Amino acid sequence: MRKLCVILALIAAILAVILSVLPVSNFAFIPAIASLIFGLVAMYLSNKQEKPKHTIKLAFLLTILALGLATYKSIYSTSEVGDTEELEQKEIQSEEDAIEELNDLDLDDIDLE
Repeated sequence: MRKLCVILALIAAILAVILSVLPVSNFAFIPAIASLIFGLVAMYLSNKQEKPKHTIKLAFLLTILALGLATYKSIYSTSEVGDTEELEQKEIQSEEDAIEELNDLDLDDIDLE
């Protein structure tokens, strides 16, 4: 049971670090919390069985790193919404240009048979 909790804590911590670096860093909190829970269970079982705790400390370190990165990105990153009027005008202009190009094509000279 101890080994399973240690392995799950490490996997969840690594996943949390990977997600905290990606643009979807808000999803890093879920595996980070799971890693903390598995790490605490593994720490309790290690204390009970008097086993080494080095890998559990590594999982905690990775989890703290992931939580720090995700928190930093969620506080300091801002999402900007662009001006939609310019995009709509460009879209209308490109449609008009396409219609003009189609009207300028001379399709009478093409023999389909």
